[in-house]
Amino acid sequence: MFSSLNRKDIKTGMKDESLDLLVIGGGITGAGIALDAVTRGMKVAVVEMQDFAAGTSSRSTKLVHGGLRYLKQFEIGVVSETGKERAIVYENGPHVTTPEWMMLPFYKGGTFGPLSTNIGLRVYDFLAGVKKSERRKMFTSEEAMNREPLLNGNNLKGAGYYVEYKTDDARLTIEVMKKAVEKGALALNYTKVTDLIYDNNTVVGIEVEDQIDGSTDQLFAKKIVNAAGPWVDTLREIDRSKRGKTLQLTKGIHLVFDGERFPLKQAIYFDTPDGRMVFAIPRQGKTYVGTTDTVYKGDIAHPTMTVEDRDYVLKAIDYMFPAVKIKPEDVESSWAGLRPLIHEQGKDPSEISRKDEIFVSDSGFISIAGGKLTGYRKMAESIVDLVGEQLQKEEDRTFPGTQTKELPISGGEVGGSAGFEKFIAQKVHEGVEAGLDEAVAKTLVKRYGSNIDYIYEIYQKEQDEAEAENLDPIVYAMLRYGIEYELVYKPVDFFIRRTGALFFDINWVREHKDAVMAYMAKQFNWLDEQIQEYTEQLDQLMYEATHPVEDSE
Repeated sequence: MFSSLNRKDIKTGMKDESLDLLVIGGGITGAGIALDAVTRGMKVAVVEMQDFAAGTSSRSTKLVHGGLRYLKQFEIGVVSETGKERAIVYENGPHVTTPEWMMLPFYKGGTFGPLSTNIGLRVYDFLAGVKKSERRKMFTSEEAMNREPLLNGNNLKGAGYYVEYKTDDARLTIEVMKKAVEKGALALNYTKVTDLIYDNNTVVGIEVEDQIDGSTDQLFAKKIVNAAGPWVDTLREIDRSKRGKTLQLTKGIHLVFDGERFPLKQAIYFDTPDGRMVFAIPRQGKTYVGTTDTVYKGDIAHPTMTVEDRDYVLKAIDYMFPAVKIKPEDVESSWAGLRPLIHEQGKDPSEISRKDEIFVSDSGFISIAGGKLTGYRKMAESIVDLVGEQLQKEEDRTFPGTQTKELPISGGEVGGSAGFEKFIAQKVHEGVEAGLDEAVAKTLVKRYGSNIDYIYEIYQKEQDEAEAENLDPIVYAMLRYGIEYELVYKPVDFFIRRTGALFFDINWVREHKDAVMAYMAKQFNWLDEQIQEYTEQLDQLMYEATHPVEDSE
């Protein structure tokens, strides 16, 4: 069980186990490392100071990229590996990753032209091993306008058409983490590393502070890996090993609009007049657009959208979709996230790398930084290879190679991409039989995949309890599942990372937040000050999603 009602037991397990590997950071990288390591036979624990995926891993463009953008830099190897990894991520969790046809319009005088787009996409198909049914197509300007009437038709020459993969980044992270826990890993959120513990100048453990009750503990392991995303350098500073290559954080924001106000039919990837690439994507009755790319020096835990950020994206929308006549008041929600990129001293800022890199300090402290959502499995593999080699030398133990290439993540046991449509039809039918609306059942099946039976069971058996708690039975079922199987502890965990509702259905959050708060307070015996703190936290994030801050970082 991965239950918030068992937090103390999880922590006790971490203290009592003889751990091979302790991972700091519960984003997609940390989750991937935990899964790779545990399936090779290592004893693993993960600590995360916020909620799982609360940083970069819930604030991306929500695409498992195939690496098309790397073609521009002629990074052939990256394009090839990224395209193949994308297919693996999809097969292992088709409920959280789905193909999305993307249109790339080109204009007279623009960055892309018919020839370069055609050649680029053809080379990309070849390098990335794109399956036949998803290979690129080329459209005339008429066909492009037909597929997306909102496009700017002035000087439009045509469009390329290729497949990207859409994901729910936070749910992808939690499903990977759940699979690691199912295989024997221990993982705990709201557990902050306050110091590193050394023996003879070798790092052997961490000091942690429970962010819920304030208690402190020491945890020990043979190897410590720092996969803390934007906080990687903060931990390298504690280790006194931050030198040479360091992180440069850049911020990207996305705006969300109601689908009726911005009725985009087709996902679009376009370049702005200043040369930035922007995505506009329809999703769940909404349209979201991003992203910006600005150097960030503010509070790492709390990046926010500025007026300048918002206006940049609005201007990009106005440029590509002038007929929409978009206005600031049309923004329904938004999110801001940080990219931890690697910068080498003495190099031009334009030479910042988006690749991942591993740093091993003199104390043996292992850090991994940079990288992309798509490459999480390969990043994990390289870290666990390294840990395995070290343990083999030190203890004469051998470990097999990675076991995750064909391992479905939690919820992914649906017969792969080929079997998923049939699975959806069967489970939606079961949901309707149980009394659910067909559209609601479909949304739930796509969100939870093969874990949907748990949701259905709670929904059917605990209607009376839901009514007694003043909760909609579906909300109750998702919340109960979240608390007992997905380590939901705070309302923001549920409304942001487990359901994505604060971004894509903020009115649903407004409707259910008081009943959810009351139920959770009762479940966890919160004190009045906790109730106030968690209420204010959710209200603050809802406010920030719709109100940009005036000052620039």
